[in-house]
Amino acid sequence: MKPLRFAWVGFHTEGGPAFEALMQAGAPIHGVITLTPERRARRSGAIDYGPLCARYGVPLHEVADINGPDGLAALGAIQPDVAFVIGWSQIVRPPALRLARIGMIGAHASHLPRYRGSAPVNWALIKGETETGNSLIWLAEGVDRGAVIDQVAFSITPYDTVASLYDQVATSNRDMLLRLLPRLLAGERPGRPQPASEHPELPRRRPADGLIDWSRPSREVYDFIRALTRPYPGAFSWLDGTRWTVWQAALLLSGNGTTAPVEPGTVLGPLVSPVAEACGQMVACGEEEDGGKGVVVLLELEQEDGTTLRGRDLSDQLWTGRIWTNVDEHALT
Repeated sequence: MKPLRFAWVGFHTEGGPAFEALMQAGAPIHGVITLTPERRARRSGAIDYGPLCARYGVPLHEVADINGPDGLAALGAIQPDVAFVIGWSQIVRPPALRLARIGMIGAHASHLPRYRGSAPVNWALIKGETETGNSLIWLAEGVDRGAVIDQVAFSITPYDTVASLYDQVATSNRDMLLRLLPRLLAGERPGRPQPASEHPELPRRRPADGLIDWSRPSREVYDFIRALTRPYPGAFSWLDGTRWTVWQAALLLSGNGTTAPVEPGTVLGPLVSPVAEACGQMVACGEEEDGGKGVVVLLELEQEDGTTLRGRDLSDQLWTGRIWTNVDEHALT
């Protein structure tokens, strides 16, 4: 059998460990395709494949679009039998798909057929899921609808963020691809059709979608913040005309909120502790099932100019009674 040629297509951090593991396992990867630096700078969670390619002596192709002339030329130069598309946001169209003789293999960070579409990890947190997963599939026409090669499931705990879940996605990408590698090299093409599903395709998220709605129950606000934290643009709100990104927050569990008749978004006062990481500001959210207001504790904030508040610097702010808003009220007046 003629030796196989592989290509690697990716820019997101979820692919890095898998790429390194395959190279260390001797996978015949003959070229890597990634985004140009300008495109990469606009994408959350992007990594630079340059140092990895230099370490393993693999040619690197930087493209603006896998479906554009530069992307098609890069695939044509590598001439892959199989292309691994891991940590890539652009839908691969048929002209590009046909340039891999056997096919293209992608990973989608959900337990398909659930959560097809964009930002599945972010959406799983926002929607309050307690479990998600990762799926290795053959790419086909239609978003995330190809045959399933392998799948894993993992829990979402109250302590997870989008970053910690993507760490699990990256680890599972590596493990699934290492399981698959000997089968590909032996000439197999494993896969099973996805079951029918009526789950809608997830819409793409943009930075402006990070606006916090304080009228929601505290658990939803907490989930929203941890779904959008680094490496994503972050959840945000305004206080006294200043826009702040909320990078970290804590949740007071149900039944520990406030019965005070305050407006959602009202700062209830500081939380102080000898442990700096526990210091913050308590904020009222929407009504809970017991009729009281839920509470989240803001632990790390950042202004647009880069000013950061955390620890005692945050809990020392005299903000009690002030109200977080979802618009810049100073600009409106």
